[in-house]
Amino acid sequence: MTTEATPPDAPEGAETPQSELETLRAALAAAEAQVAQHRDQQLRALAELENVRKRAQRDVESAHRFSLEKLVQELIPVKDSLDLAVENAAKADAAALVEGQAATSRLFDKAFERIGITVIDPVGQPFDANQHEAMMAQPSSTAEPNSVLMVVQRGYALNGRLVRPARVIVAKAPDPA
Repeated sequence: MTTEATPPDAPEGAETPQSELETLRAALAAAEAQVAQHRDQQLRALAELENVRKRAQRDVESAHRFSLEKLVQELIPVKDSLDLAVENAAKADAAALVEGQAATSRLFDKAFERIGITVIDPVGQPFDANQHEAMMAQPSSTAEPNSVLMVVQRGYALNGRLVRPARVIVAKAPDPA
């Protein structure tokens, strides 16, 4: 075993090549440990990212599968009311049937409201081609020209998005005599 001595002309406190090598080896070992730690953190982050992606995919699939659940829950009472009306149709008088139909219609209105369906019933409003479908134009001396004179079929919007335009008769200026 040979020991290297510090050269006589080296400044005081200078490292020998052997101690410099040991310092570099220690620095390399520390750097390798840090690289291993960073690699481990990277693998953990990638695994977490993959888990989040899979969880999001499951959530989307679940939302698609059960997206109609709220609608179904709202429509079941309406169906029950209609079934009851059919069962009792032979026993009920006309006034009771009309009242039952009105009650069922109110159930539908409440269900529509809860799930975000709004009715488009634009009588008297200006005609809007984005919300209304003109079935015909009819002369009118009482209504403003290009306004909705009558609704043939109401329209519907779901959370502000048009589902079906209101089918309307549009007023036009009366024909000159």
